[in-house]
Amino acid sequence: MSNLPVIPFERGNLLDVPAAYRDLRAKEGIARVRTRMGDEVWLVSGYEDTRKLFNDPRLGRSTPEPDKAARLSGSALLGGPRGESATEKAEHDHMRKLFMPSFSARRMKALTDHVGSLVDDRLDHLVKLGPPADLHAELSFPLPVLVICQLLGVPFEDRDYFGGLSARMGDALDEAKGQAAREEMSAYMIDLIGRKRYEPAEDVLSDLVDELDDDGKIGELAGTLLFAGHETTVNRIDFGVLFLLANPGQLALLKADPGLAPGAVEEILRMAAPSLHGLPRYAHEDIEIGDRVIRRGEAVVINPGVANRDERVYPDPDVFDIRRPDPEPHVGFGYGPRFCIGASLARVELVAVFSRLFRRLPGLRQAVPIEELPRSEGRIAEGFAKLPVTW
Repeated sequence: MSNLPVIPFERGNLLDVPAAYRDLRAKEGIARVRTRMGDEVWLVSGYEDTRKLFNDPRLGRSTPEPDKAARLSGSALLGGPRGESATEKAEHDHMRKLFMPSFSARRMKALTDHVGSLVDDRLDHLVKLGPPADLHAELSFPLPVLVICQLLGVPFEDRDYFGGLSARMGDALDEAKGQAAREEMSAYMIDLIGRKRYEPAEDVLSDLVDELDDDGKIGELAGTLLFAGHETTVNRIDFGVLFLLANPGQLALLKADPGLAPGAVEEILRMAAPSLHGLPRYAHEDIEIGDRVIRRGEAVVINPGVANRDERVYPDPDVFDIRRPDPEPHVGFGYGPRFCIGASLARVELVAVFSRLFRRLPGLRQAVPIEELPRSEGRIAEGFAKLPVTW
């Protein structure tokens, strides 16, 4: 076991994906590796393998052998198995059925103008502050929080409270701390949903009033949505700005034609890998894939950020190209039955940002070099704690 590579591999620049993943993919395909918890797992880093295994009903978040389950990290969210193998599929299908209408492409399209107005308001605020300013604090963080609060029906004035909860939920090192935060978030959401019974509104939590259950699953999922609905988009805004600033030719194209924003967003989503933690799955029965056999109970780590740099699918995968011709759909939002229900929302927000930001502030640039930017460490996603800019 000591000779196995240990994941996640270290990296210097957060915009990069370590070459060690590419080398292991070329050498072994699906590879046997060890996590930092000391457990052996299968690492999936290829694009086609990722899509196949995302779509394979024999893999789940639960495990048929809980006592032997390998762990990726100390994260309460993604460190190990969750749920019961006997009921996982039924519960997953039920929850998706409940929440999918709230995140439909039609509803997201109706949100487009409103989100654009929110971006304009944040940029007005930024201009009034004057340079230098922290783009993370003034745009990247508050915008997704505003949007998810309005969509779910969460009071925006609670943002500091659930922001702190989210930070603890995303802890990758201390499982007890993360689990306590997860339970507190669930209780907070259950209380909010209960209040909607008497103060209903046009929001997702009001739609869930009649779905509240005794075991807290609705509250837990609503809390996870609140966490994921802002945490991931915050990072993509920061990373997108940095990718564009690091590629002035691409930025010039976007400035000349803001209509390229949707393509720029897809390239940002493909290339941005704030997390190399990976997504745990467990085999519910033996699975043959290629020349590998994943045995029942064994853990599989799917890493979309690595799969999105697969050179067999994307020519020059480490090159940022907002006009990348006829790309295969990236797997940044997952694939198949596990495709992220918030994908349309994230796209609406990101297109609103990147069609406006450099048009309003054409001289925007970093105030400090990327290597000096403070990181959010010890989290599932390695984002930036600050992004000082000037213009």
